[in-house]
Amino acid sequence: MSEAIATTTAGKVRGLSKGGIRRFLGIPYAAAPVGALRFAHPEPPVAWDGVRDATDPGPNAPQRVKPFPGLDVEPLIGKGWIRGDDYLSLNVWTPDDDATGRPVMVWIHGGGFVLGSKDAPIQDCGAFARDGIVCFAINYRMGIDGFLPIPGVPTNLGLRDMIAALHWVRANAAAFGGDATNLTVFGESAGAMAIADLIASPLAKGLFTRAIVQSGHGGMTRDIPVASRLADKLAKLLKISADREGFASVAPEVALDAVEKISLPTARIDLRDAEGREPVFGISRFVPVHGDDVLPYKPLDALRHGAGADVDLLIGSNAEEMNLYLVPTGIRAKIWGWLAAHLLGKSMPNARKALKAYGLGTGKKPGEALCDAMSDLVFRWPARRFAEEHKGRTHAYEFDWRSPAFSGELGACHGIELPFVFDTLPTVTGPRGLAGEAPPQALADRLHRIWVDFATDGSLPWAPFDRETRLVYSVVAGEARPEAPMPAAPFLP
Repeated sequence: MSEAIATTTAGKVRGLSKGGIRRFLGIPYAAAPVGALRFAHPEPPVAWDGVRDATDPGPNAPQRVKPFPGLDVEPLIGKGWIRGDDYLSLNVWTPDDDATGRPVMVWIHGGGFVLGSKDAPIQDCGAFARDGIVCFAINYRMGIDGFLPIPGVPTNLGLRDMIAALHWVRANAAAFGGDATNLTVFGESAGAMAIADLIASPLAKGLFTRAIVQSGHGGMTRDIPVASRLADKLAKLLKISADREGFASVAPEVALDAVEKISLPTARIDLRDAEGREPVFGISRFVPVHGDDVLPYKPLDALRHGAGADVDLLIGSNAEEMNLYLVPTGIRAKIWGWLAAHLLGKSMPNARKALKAYGLGTGKKPGEALCDAMSDLVFRWPARRFAEEHKGRTHAYEFDWRSPAFSGELGACHGIELPFVFDTLPTVTGPRGLAGEAPPQALADRLHRIWVDFATDGSLPWAPFDRETRLVYSVVAGEARPEAPMPAAPFLP
């Protein structure tokens, strides 16, 4: 192990070189979001003299992590809140040589816009550096600070952080051997939702060449007036004024208490739009809003008018997304039909018809119908709709390898593609691991290589997706197949 030095626009940083990879951790891309900057646009980091230590990942955004039944979630979301002010930071992994002009990738983590960080073990980018990529991973503001429309506060601060990070990467990529003009953003779940929004955002135009959207799409945004109901409800819980001054008076720990309360299924808050739809299906209260300068229009409407047409898109889903939420909790096995319809009805009209389209009342267990319906309604069909509306080059995939965890019931759940994409299977292998025992390394080798090749020059081993052919690449089969519209299609925009 030896030291590695790089010179950024704010000063020199000292990382570590080991095993052919240089790692620089916890480099600030923006000033600490505290004090007057807590609810402000991201500002450039304060420059430093000398050489700044970049061997520790540093703090992350305030968050609260709860245990998950029967599953070790630390590899997926990290250790929880690591306190500190300078959490608008990023990590860098780069090959340990002096080559230049390498492809650049920027990872945006998921976690429902309230959890996660750049440091979760499952998303270690070392394998990308091993294969010639300069890879960055970023933190961003979450929850109240990042995704609550507060009067007097800029909207979508979490997205604005991501945009600031991309500007930083473009300005500093060459310092780590990267080519800023060959930049691919990639992310999963909330990170993928955010990337879909950035594709549609005029403020992010020209910042990246390609995008990989894993289990995400542009359908999870709210109208500002609807999201403002959440701000009002939180202000009442916190007994503060629903404005910048009120929320700035709340310590992060107290804010997390309120986030926890408002996120309970029993919390009385109606976030349905004028059509009676709650686009997030209760998974998270905090999502980006549309109707501002970041997202002037709903992302699908923006795509129809050509937004993001200059971006090459790889978008996909996992075959059984909702298993992650409904199998470990026992809901899939135990829920009654009337309760499944009631719960789904909180997020959409015609919920019982949707469940019938997925087999409810025809002998299928209610939990299985609910799981299949929500996998398509929440993730799979909106991803295909995003692919349909994107006017640039678009490829679609389906991750269909089934985890043997929970006696084989976990299957191709939400997040299961991550250790294959990052080639980090050991982090989630074991009796409480997401991938169970002995997941196939050969599949990780192949999927990781697909991501590397796409980031290098845009190449993919199957034909593009369009409305007519509807080709979707099966990861397990290793081939693209036509996919018929899903039963969810009539129930979503």
